[in-house]
Amino acid sequence: MNVKFLNPFVSSAHDILSLEMHELVERGDLRLDHGSYQTDDVTVIISLVGAVDGTVFYSMSKEVAVGLASVLMGEKFDSLDRLAQSGVAELGNVITGQASMKLAEAGFESNISTPSLIIGKGATISTLEFPRLVVPLTTSIGSLTIHLALREGLQSNLKTPELEVPKVDFLQKGE
Repeated sequence: MNVKFLNPFVSSAHDILSLEMHELVERGDLRLDHGSYQTDDVTVIISLVGAVDGTVFYSMSKEVAVGLASVLMGEKFDSLDRLAQSGVAELGNVITGQASMKLAEAGFESNISTPSLIIGKGATISTLEFPRLVVPLTTSIGSLTIHLALREGLQSNLKTPELEVPKVDFLQKGE
């Protein structure tokens, strides 16, 4: 994975979590994983397509997900109900959205998917030939781990040709 794709995600996650939680967020040691990903209790999945292709996973325990949803939404949650799930998914969406804007500023414009959630520990997700750069972040609520399986997309090397639209004369009724 190209390391230039790392900083937009790490800085976006750091900035957003620090702002929302009003505290310092610490980054742990980075590592590169080549195998399949085993989900934690809650995993937000967002794909990128364009000049950068791949998938981002935001992984956390159920307790951290409930705690983050409570802080982010200003409401105390006791369980990971639908509203809390929406809050956790939106956190991944906001981080990825901000990171994709930073990537676009660097010349790597990409579109992001709507977030999906996997709830339940132990599901296996293969990123095929994409190695994953794993970035652990720690807050007072607990750990959130970002898994980046990204590469430079084919679209970054392609220019869209100007298409000429042929002029069409429409026949009138009865002609």
